[in-house]
Amino acid sequence: MQPLKNPASSVALRVATAMHQMGIDGLPRNYELVYEAYAGSNPDLVREFIALGKAKTQEALDALGRKYLPHHHEDGLLSRQNHRVRAEMSSFISMLNEEKTSLSDYGRLIGDASKVILADGEIDHAELGQSITALKQATEKRSTQNSSVVRAVVNQTAALADLQRETEAADNAKFIDPLTGLGSRRAMNRALAKIYANPEMPVLSGLAIGEIDEYARIADMMGPAAADRFLKQAAKVVQSVTSGDDIACRFDAGRFGLLFYTSDEGEIVRLVDLVRARLRATAVVNSGSGRTLGQIATSFGICLSPQAPNAFDFMSHAEKALATSKAAGGNTVTVYGAADPTFVPKDWLIYQREARG
Repeated sequence: MQPLKNPASSVALRVATAMHQMGIDGLPRNYELVYEAYAGSNPDLVREFIALGKAKTQEALDALGRKYLPHHHEDGLLSRQNHRVRAEMSSFISMLNEEKTSLSDYGRLIGDASKVILADGEIDHAELGQSITALKQATEKRSTQNSSVVRAVVNQTAALADLQRETEAADNAKFIDPLTGLGSRRAMNRALAKIYANPEMPVLSGLAIGEIDEYARIADMMGPAAADRFLKQAAKVVQSVTSGDDIACRFDAGRFGLLFYTSDEGEIVRLVDLVRARLRATAVVNSGSGRTLGQIATSFGICLSPQAPNAFDFMSHAEKALATSKAAGGNTVTVYGAADPTFVPKDWLIYQREARG
């Protein structure tokens, strides 16, 4: 019996081969760019990648990366932001220095007026009148300047808040699938890492990885625009079964991931079956003929956190379970370890006590 192929490994091999054939340097940012282009999760990226032609220069690849994978070019973003922050703060400091000088002048006028008023003997009314006039004019000027300072502070604060939002948006873009708005594979990897933050006591959870059977053929029959609309609709279905801290992600093409913060196998299988039933009920139409393409079948692989010692194996076991479902003809759900008579799921706390004993 031949070993089942891991879909993710198959894509990774094709990407590495393609990079070698196109003479693209094996840089991490290049690998992810080519991977995303081959996965087809972003049609605009695919079109612009193809438009680069056979000879793809590093400069052209980086320009494309800055547009679609900005997290690999954060140095440029940070440099621009630092320049803007410096400019904003320099302007603010200059304004404060001007305010300091203005306050000193105002204080001097107050001091001069005080000397006239508090002087011994008779008050020189002419000198007092001049002091009062000067103080009145200075006070009116101060009032105007105070309003200007307040406006400047508000504007500076707003400008810095815009910079903060831009930084947060760039950071969040790393973890969002641009087509569906779900989390990306990177978001799932980050969540899985947190599950095993304490490797001896992982958070009880279940990972389900699903794939729309024959998605490539279906997408080809639907056409790019209709396929994108269908994926957005499918994403809403996938997300509809999540609640609380549960996470729904799109990995690539028609592949999705669901992380449930429960290790109740029956509940996870129920939610996965709910996704499959709702997708089966989703109307899919051929853009050319206008006919429906029939019911949408999906395959899933499930793994529970007590079955994996780390985040890598957690993902890998779920991928293997999915591969088993696909090898069985699709439209199937496989729970990792369920077919192994030697595997007996245990409560993780009990397992820890037994291991230590």
